[in-house]
Amino acid sequence: MASRRTQRWLPVAFAATVGFALIAGSYVYVSAVAGDRSDCVALDVVSSTEKSDLVEDLAERYNGSRRRFDGRCADVTVTGLTSGQAMEALAGDWAALSGTTSPRPQVWLPTSTLWTGQLQLLDKAAGHQVQTPGEYASIANSPLVIAMPATKARFLQQQGALGWGDILGMSGEKGWAEFGKPEWKRFTFGKDNPNLSTSGLAATIATYYAATNTSSDLTAADVRDPKVTRFVRQIEANVSHYSDDVVDLLRALAAADLAKVDGEAAGSDLSAVVTQEELVYLYNTGALSNGRKPREQLVALYPKEGTFNLDHPYVVLPQASDAQRAGAADFLAFLQEAPQQREFAAIGFRDHEQTASDQLVQVVGGAKAPGTYFEPPSPEVVQGIKAGWETLRKKANILMAVDVSGSMTANKVGTHTRLEYAMDAAKNGIKLLNSEDRVGLWAFSAKQAGSSLPYRAQLPLARLDDRQFGAKLDAMRSGGGTALYTTIRAAHRHMLENYDRTRINAVVVLTDGENEYPEDNDLAKLLRDIALDPDRPVKVFCIAFDKGSDLPTLEKIAAAAAGKAFDAQDPAKIDEAFVKLLSSF
Repeated sequence: MASRRTQRWLPVAFAATVGFALIAGSYVYVSAVAGDRSDCVALDVVSSTEKSDLVEDLAERYNGSRRRFDGRCADVTVTGLTSGQAMEALAGDWAALSGTTSPRPQVWLPTSTLWTGQLQLLDKAAGHQVQTPGEYASIANSPLVIAMPATKARFLQQQGALGWGDILGMSGEKGWAEFGKPEWKRFTFGKDNPNLSTSGLAATIATYYAATNTSSDLTAADVRDPKVTRFVRQIEANVSHYSDDVVDLLRALAAADLAKVDGEAAGSDLSAVVTQEELVYLYNTGALSNGRKPREQLVALYPKEGTFNLDHPYVVLPQASDAQRAGAADFLAFLQEAPQQREFAAIGFRDHEQTASDQLVQVVGGAKAPGTYFEPPSPEVVQGIKAGWETLRKKANILMAVDVSGSMTANKVGTHTRLEYAMDAAKNGIKLLNSEDRVGLWAFSAKQAGSSLPYRAQLPLARLDDRQFGAKLDAMRSGGGTALYTTIRAAHRHMLENYDRTRINAVVVLTDGENEYPEDNDLAKLLRDIALDPDRPVKVFCIAFDKGSDLPTLEKIAAAAAGKAFDAQDPAKIDEAFVKLLSSF
C-alpha cells in the first residue's frame, strides 16, 4: 500500500467486513488437527501493511491445515511492513533497516511490482545479486481510482468520459465553476507523497501516461518533455496537501463527513482523493471510521486514458532454500484458492485474476472492467519520475512554531533534553523540503520581559535557507509556560494574512505539553477560529513529543483545520514523525 510508515488499521477493517462475508456465504474454515509437524519448513513472509493482517490470518489457517507438499509441510510466519521500508531493508541490512525482530524473509508481498523494479536498481547500484529480476503471480489486485463524494462524482459522470487532466487539472482558481458549479468553489484533491507511498507513486506515473496519451513504453525523453511536465505541474497545482498514508486522508474525510452529524469541529477542502479502489470499499463500509458509514459515500472514477493496477505480487526471494521454495509455491497456491480469495474480496480487493465481485462494484459505484491498465515503466523511468516530482510538486508556505517552554529542558531523555531532540529532528527534517518552499519560524512559551506576547518571530516567511533555519533553532532558549492556544491562533491568522493561493499553506506546531496560559484557555473558541475555510485553507499540523503532551487536544486542533497530529511521545520516534509530517509538503 501507500506509505513507508503506515498505521495498522486492518484489524478494524477485517472485523467490519467479516460479518458480511459470512452472510454472503463466504467460506468458513474449520481447523483440522495437523498431526506431526516436526518436519515443517519455516517460511518467513513480509507483507505490505494494508493486507498483512489478512495474510497473517490466512497463514494461521494454512498452518492449521493438513496440507503437505513433497511429503512435507510449511510453517508460515507473516510480518507486516510497508513496501518502501521493506524494499530498503532488503537492499541493505535487514536487521537494522526493517525495524522488526523478524528474520530476513524468503517471500515478499509488496503492493506493486513498481517496488520490485526499484529494488533491482538498488541491488545493481550496490553491486549485489538482483533479488527481483522476473515477473510474479498476484494474490490480489486493486486499480488506482479517483474517489469523489457521490454528489460531485455523479455530476462529473454526466459530463461524459473524462481523463486525469479533465478531473485533477481543473483550475484551482475557477475550480468547479468550469463545470457550471461555482457554489462548489475550488477544486483540490489529496494524494500521497510518491517517495513514500505506492498509490502516490502510481498516481504520479499515471499523470505522465495521461500527458503522453499512451498506456505503455513511457520513456525518459517523455518524462523530460516540457509539454508533459507542464501537464503534470498543472495537476500537482491542485493538490490540497500530500500525505504519507492515503488511509489518513480518507479517515479525515470520513471524520469531516460525520462531524456534521456529531456537531464536532472538522473540515475538509478535498473534492477528491487518488487512492486504491479497495480503500473506497473500506471507506464506504465504515471500516475506516470505526464501523460508522459516512453520510455521503465515495464513488470510484476510472479516467478515460486508463489507470494503474496495483498487482500485489508474490515474490520468492533468492535466499529461499529448495524446501522453502516448495513451501512458498504451496502457500501461493493456497492463497489463490477460492475460499481465501473470498476473504480478499471481503475487504475490497479484486481477485488474483483482476476480477471484481458484484459486491465490490456495487459498494464503490465502480466498473467490472475499469478500461485500459497502464504498463509499469522501466525502473529507470520510474526513478526519473520520482526525481522530477521534486521540481514539479506543489510548493509550500509554512510557519513552524516551536515550544520553548521550561519543561523542554526540565528533564532529560538519556543525555539530551527534549528541546535538543526537537531541534535536531527539525534541522534534519527541514532538509526534506524544497529550496523554493517558503518557511517562517516562531518560538513560543509564555510572555517574555519587554513583550506583551508569548510568541516571538525568529524568521519571517521566506524561501527556505536550511542553514539559517538551523542556526536559529540552535539559538533558541527555554523558559516559562506553554501558551499553546494563543500561539496557534496567531500563527493561523498570520498565514491567512500571508496566504498564497499557489502553495500549500500550513502551520506546524512542535510541543511537549498542554496549554498553560490562563489568558487564553478556551479550546472551543480556538477550534472555531481555525476552522478550515475550503476556499482559503490553512492547515494545522502538530507533533507531540513527550508523554506530557496533550495529544487528544492536538488531534482536535489538527482536525478542525484539516491537518494531522503526529505522536512522537517516545523521543526515539520524533525523526520518523518529522519525515511523515514534512512529506505533507
